Amino acid sequence: MVILITGASHTGKTVLAQRLLEKRHIPYLSIDHLKMGLIRSGQTDLTPEDDGKLTAYLWPIVREIIKTAIENRQNLIVEGCYVPFGWRRDFEKPYLASIRFVCLALTDAYIDAHFDAIRSHANEIEARLDDSELSAERLKADNRCVIAGFRNAGEAVTLIDADWEPAVESIENGMKGEPAWQI
Repeated sequence: MVILITGASHTGKTVLAQRLLEKRHIPYLSIDHLKMGLIRSGQTDLTPEDDGKLTAYLWPIVREIIKTAIENRQNLIVEGCYVPFGWRRDFEKPYLASIRFVCLALTDAYIDAHFDAIRSHANEIEARLDDSELSAERLKADNRCVIAGFRNAGEAVTLIDADWEPAVESIENGMKGEPAWQI
């Protein structure tokens, strides 16, 4: 099974992936690691600030990694922001049966109540580049965009409104009974 975790920036995607790695022993691929490897190696002229262009550049690579994992019946967690809203169109039914999609998003109320905590956890798993430009308003706008985009594409979005921990635990617990392979 491939667990595809996406959502807006600063929602805890990497923390969730790390927890699943530790609890279920499923390796994960950080799309951010792939991005930085391609940028640092000179394989692209894009920069970390080219978010819109990075999705179009990275997704075909990530999509084929997902297909390869499924074809080889390997469990894999793939996490990152660079998943297009219409990602399902890129997979035939047998592949889709082996993908568990998770989208995390924060509500405006959560961001207002927890902005300082969100910033303080930004480097919990991975060291981020300079995050000094992050504002509550920008974070709200990013989350609203993710929520609208994935919902318009027919996807479920896990909204974190009051407390992050129970929302993420419900995702982890919801995966306990799932078979590793569905094809």
